[in-house]
Amino acid sequence: MAATELSPHRGAAPEPAGRAVEGSRAVAETVARCRPQVVPAYPISPQTHIVEALSALTRTGELESCQFVNVESEFGAMSLCIGASAAGSRTYTATSSQGLLFMSEALFNAAGLGLPIVLTVANRAVGAPINIWNDQSDSFSQRDSGWIQLYARDNQDACDLHPLAFRLAEELSVPVMVCMDGFVLTHAVERIAVPEQRIVDAFLPPYAPRQVLDPGAPLSIGAMVGPEAFTEVRFIAHGRMQQALVRFPELAQRYGKLVGRPAVELARGYRLEGARTVFVALGSVLGTLEDVVDEARADGMPVGAVELTCFRPFPAERLRTLLAGAENVVVIERAFSTGAAGIVTPELIAALAEPPAVSARSFTVIAGLGGRPITKKALRMLVHDAVAGRVARFSFLGLDRDLLARAGYGRASDDPPGSTAERLLSRLRAPESPR
Repeated sequence: MAATELSPHRGAAPEPAGRAVEGSRAVAETVARCRPQVVPAYPISPQTHIVEALSALTRTGELESCQFVNVESEFGAMSLCIGASAAGSRTYTATSSQGLLFMSEALFNAAGLGLPIVLTVANRAVGAPINIWNDQSDSFSQRDSGWIQLYARDNQDACDLHPLAFRLAEELSVPVMVCMDGFVLTHAVERIAVPEQRIVDAFLPPYAPRQVLDPGAPLSIGAMVGPEAFTEVRFIAHGRMQQALVRFPELAQRYGKLVGRPAVELARGYRLEGARTVFVALGSVLGTLEDVVDEARADGMPVGAVELTCFRPFPAERLRTLLAGAENVVVIERAFSTGAAGIVTPELIAALAEPPAVSARSFTVIAGLGGRPITKKALRMLVHDAVAGRVARFSFLGLDRDLLARAGYGRASDDPPGSTAERLLSRLRAPESPR
C-alpha cells in the first residue's frame, strides 16, 4: 500500500458476526480449534483465564486428543512444550510478565531447536516494584530470543492471529509469540467472531512434525555446536525468521478470505494521505489513537497513524513504504530501555535509513506504563504538540511532575540508595513539607 492511500478504519468496520465474549475465552476457543495436542499450563494474571478455559474445554471433550498438563512453574511449562514439540506434538501455552521471564532460558532453547511452539503473552508490566497491570515490557524483554512476535490491537485480532501463528510456526520451524494487552484485552467482553472449526481446519492442516524424537530411531537434538558452526546456525535462524515477512502476508490474505474479514498486516497505515506527522504504535492503544487522528484531521491537521503488528521480524521495508511521505514520526511505546530510550524507535530509525531512505525526524513517547490509561485527552495533547513541534526526542506521556516533586525528585537529598519504589511511597504517605 502506498503511503498516500487511505486505509479503512478497522474500528469503524461493521461489528463481526459473533457473540459477546471475554477476550481470554475467545482466544482459548480459537486455540482449541487449532487442535493442540499438548498444553502445559501454569497460571499467572492476566493470562490465567486462557489456560483455565482450555482446561475446561479439555475436560468436557470439546478439545479432543489433548494432554492438558498442570506444571509447577512457567519454566516447567516451556520445558514441557519443548519436550512435547520435539516428540511430534502440536504444542501451546500462555503466560505473562514474570512468568515469561522465568521461561527465558527455555524460550531461547525452543527457538534454537526450531520447534514450532505457539505462546500467548498477556502483556503485563515486569517488577519490581510489583505491578499486575498492562504494559509491554515483558514481551519486549524477549525480543532477541528467536521468537516471531505478533501484537494484537483488539480481541478480534488476538483470535485471528493464533491460527496464523500455528501455520507460520509449522511452515518455518520458528516459534511464535502472540501478544495481547493484559486486562485491557484479556478481560474485556466484546463482540468477537471466534472462527468455526471447519474454517480453522481448512486453513491449518494436521500437524506434520519436521523432527520427532523416537526411541525406534534414536537421534540427538540440541547438540553442542562450537565456534566452527555457531555463526552459521544463527545465520540460518535469522534467515528463517526473515521468511515470515513474505509468508505472513500470504497466509493472512488466505485466512482473511476464509473468515470474511480484512487480512491482518505486518504493519498497516491509517489516514496517511498527506500526513506529515505520523504516530506509530502497537496493541490496544491503536483504537483510541485512530479516533484522535480522525478528530485532528477534521480540524485540518495533517496527521496519520501506523499500526505495527509484527515486531519480530521487523518489517523494515513495509514501514519505509508506509512512512515515505512523513516528515515527523512519533513512536508511542508501552516499554522502554532503562538508561537508553525507546525500543521500537531505534529499529525504526535504522529501517528508515535503508534505501530508499525516509528522511523523517523520529520521536519516542513512553506511555501507559504499569497500566496507566492512555486517554483521548492525553493523545489529543500529544497530537497538538507534535504538529506544533513541541515534542521532545524522548518523553513520557502524562508524567506527573507534581508527584515527582512531592517525592523529592530533582532536589538535593540525603536519602540513602535503596528501593526507589519504597522511598517514593514513604514520601507520599508522609505529610507534605513546605518547599
